[in-house]
Amino acid sequence: QVQLVESGGGLVQAGGSLRLSCVASGSIFSWYTMGWYRQAPGKQRDMVATITSGGSTNYADSVVKGRFTISRDNAKNTVYLQMNNLKPDDTAVYYCNAYRRRDYWGQGTQVTVSS
Repeated sequence: QVQLVESGGGLVQAGGSLRLSCVASGSIFSWYTMGWYRQAPGKQRDMVATITSGGSTNYADSVVKGRFTISRDNAKNTVYLQMNNLKPDDTAVYYCNAYRRRDYWGQGTQVTVSS
């Protein structure tokens, strides 16, 4: 069982940056593929980026690629999402995910980008 706690969300103007953090506990962090997902009001939850235990990354599509960077620090049991050049369409609740045989989710952190 793994517990996930996100932080770093907030209100930012378009063009600004935020860095989300997710601290994991309760299991061996390096075993898990970690990811960030987001859910905008009235929409489904979509994958933003994932990173394997070995550091291989995958991004949803060109909408975020080049603006967002996922990284992990296994020594700190933490995964990060650096978000640059934010746009109003990036407004959503961002969820941390851990996957190993099943999905684990954090409680989410709100990101609001004003125009």
